Amino acid sequence: MLDLTARHYLISGRVQGVGFRYFAEHSARARGIAGWVRNLSDGRVEVFAQGRADRVKEFEQDLRRGPSRAEVRGFEAMDAAPLQMVRFEIR
Repeated sequence: MLDLTARHYLISGRVQGVGFRYFAEHSARARGIAGWVRNLSDGRVEVFAQGRADRVKEFEQDLRRGPSRAEVRGFEAMDAAPLQMVRFEIR
């Protein structure tokens, strides 16, 4: 991919127990994003995403909103180095 972008996210608020990981997986796969999502022991959700820059930006907007039962209160986004990944998974 010529326009490959990778981003790392830490999302806080009411983001565990509300389907956030499944929401992220669905959004990523619909946009052709590779990477992963996982719950952290401190209550946050961590996401790594890579793909075309425009699609990663759209995915980031989805993460900022979250699923209907979530309440995103904190959102950190950092550039990351691309990894050898071809699909998106829940960890």
